[in-house]
Amino acid sequence: MEQQKLPNVTIAIVLAILGYLCCCIWGLPAVLFGGIGLLLLRSDAKKYAENPEGYSNYSGWKTARILCIIAVAIGSLYFLFALYQIYSMGGWEAYMEQVRNMTEQWGME
Repeated sequence: MEQQKLPNVTIAIVLAILGYLCCCIWGLPAVLFGGIGLLLLRSDAKKYAENPEGYSNYSGWKTARILCIIAVAIGSLYFLFALYQIYSMGGWEAYMEQVRNMTEQWGME
């Protein structure tokens, strides 16, 4: 019997890498991409559990899972850090006031 590859491993790796690239935008894209990757990998885990001899890239599945978990963790930490920065700045109103001042300073308004 010919071994197949688990179908969502490559997609999950791509999503994890996108999560790393987008982690500095409030952290939410990294959490979103990593979470979607983990959901896709969960369906592959069920397929592998039913027929372990039928699939050849289980080590790639493990790698993709680790990458997605790291993307979710980094995104979560960055999101919490961003919330802390807004809180320490004086809240959302103070943050928006600083954004307005910066846009006026740079002539973007």
